[in-house]
Amino acid sequence: MNQTELTESAISLLKELISIESFSKQEDKTADAIQAWLAKYDIPNERDGNSIIAKNKFWDDSKPTLLLNSHHDTVKPNSAYTKDPFLPHIEDGKLFGLGSNDAGGPLVSLLATFVHYYNAEDLNHNILMVASAEEENAGENSLRGLLPRLPHIDVAIVGEPTLMLLAIAEKGLVVFDAVVKGTPSHAAHPNDDNSIYNSIKVLEWFKNYKFEKTSEALGDVKMTVTQINAGKQHNVVPAQVDLVIDVRVNDAYSNKEVADLLKKDAPCELKERSLRLNSSKIDKDHPLVKSGIALGRTTYGSPTLSDQAALSCQSLKLGPGDSTRSHSANEFIYVHEIEEGIDLYIKILKGFLSINN
Repeated sequence: MNQTELTESAISLLKELISIESFSKQEDKTADAIQAWLAKYDIPNERDGNSIIAKNKFWDDSKPTLLLNSHHDTVKPNSAYTKDPFLPHIEDGKLFGLGSNDAGGPLVSLLATFVHYYNAEDLNHNILMVASAEEENAGENSLRGLLPRLPHIDVAIVGEPTLMLLAIAEKGLVVFDAVVKGTPSHAAHPNDDNSIYNSIKVLEWFKNYKFEKTSEALGDVKMTVTQINAGKQHNVVPAQVDLVIDVRVNDAYSNKEVADLLKKDAPCELKERSLRLNSSKIDKDHPLVKSGIALGRTTYGSPTLSDQAALSCQSLKLGPGDSTRSHSANEFIYVHEIEEGIDLYIKILKGFLSINN
């Protein structure tokens, strides 16, 4: 099959995936569709929960492995949709539908690229294709849960919408629960230890706090108070104010270092929910990145989180579509973005996978 036919087949698969509800933990029908699509090309595959795993035909355990990964679960459509989120249709070159951009477009583009190279001999890397589940909720059956059962991975491309720019770094995430305490009392009585008033200086502290180390690719650590909760009735001063703090961690810190710093310095009680969503990166002089740069693609650092956070190897986030459309109403991806994405994936891998590279 030539590249044009393969691209048309990938777009048809994307339309099918859009038409099937595949919320996190409910991806069984899209997993069926992906398996059926691979079967059309006589490609054996394994199923682990709702994730689909396939290896290139001439797999050689003595070679390093390149992972191609994207996900087929989606968030639920928001209330601002005016189009049927499960009715794939093209208007003015835009393919509309839930999951079209995040991450259906990148997923089918990587699947097409995998098919393109499936029968190739004498590659310098094995190719492992993983169409994974539960990315949107970072679930136990996401890529993170799969990794112990996968072959060793040396380098990865994670398919997310980046306008086919090279995201050579991605911020990690730590969410903290904070407690600002005070003295509970009746609202009619004097109280110099009102937890809500006490929270003012705490909020100012979080607003003004600066992390010393910055990153060339990712800039500064970004810390944001995202939730406040206190009190249950108008005439009672609450005993505490609960805050939620969202911290996007650059590659100059580990998540543990950030947690240790904040818990030492913060003027309130602070507890992290998890430290597992670390930042990730790939060297700018890595052959995979250099191959993309040679094709005119530029590099940047991504502030958004993906399954890259599960990987300990060097990884590149790259895919068609635009992340600003993700989780938006009337989500879409341009058809030409998929066409160009498949072409660029194939070209970027052409030099990287050459046995003489």
